[in-house]
Amino acid sequence: MSAVDDAFHGLRQMISSGRLVAEQKFPPESELCDELGVSRGSLREAVRMLSALGVIESRHGSGTYVSQLRAEEIIGSLALTVDLLPLSGLLDMYELRRVLEAHAAAQAAARVSTDTEAELLSLIEQMEATDDTELASACDARFHEAIAEAGGNPTLMALLGVFRSRSRAYQVFELPNGAELKRISDLGHRAIADAIFARDPAAASAAAAAHVAQTDAWLRLYQPPLSEK
Repeated sequence: MSAVDDAFHGLRQMISSGRLVAEQKFPPESELCDELGVSRGSLREAVRMLSALGVIESRHGSGTYVSQLRAEEIIGSLALTVDLLPLSGLLDMYELRRVLEAHAAAQAAARVSTDTEAELLSLIEQMEATDDTELASACDARFHEAIAEAGGNPTLMALLGVFRSRSRAYQVFELPNGAELKRISDLGHRAIADAIFARDPAAASAAAAAHVAQTDAWLRLYQPPLSEK
């Protein structure tokens, strides 16, 4: 391993072992360099890498600290790598997304508030009324986000957000038969919302799983190019 790798894994071990805990200030650079057997340059590069992952934060005028180590924030950093996946890699993750979206919908059906119901209905109406693919995509993303939010698990919400952000780069609604695909997708949203409004977790789970499976099938069939938006 390189010296940067040594520094990265050394710092990682300090945090994972509990030697350095959430919001604790790091020891002085000189001490860390001596302990890890690396130069200041290698140590600083490792700190930058962990900062990108949401594990470390630098506080101006104060020093370097372990972050709050919130699961949802660390999961969110996966976007750095998931956003690099080609369509084939994204499709490999769709089975996981199908399971998680189904669980989120079931949780939402058990916990949804009247405010969230109103928002979901408004988003559905906006999607059904527009032929602007960018607006439809934004409403679609918020629709699923609001469902995950209603489920009450911020880590699950963050993970699904990572998956959806990459999915949005491939727009089937811009294909020649996009209008028909959008009509079917809109019906899927209605089915999910109706089950949630009925407080039926099993039906909500099934509707969400079917909706994601349909998108998966379209992506596999049509292999749309990356959107330039």
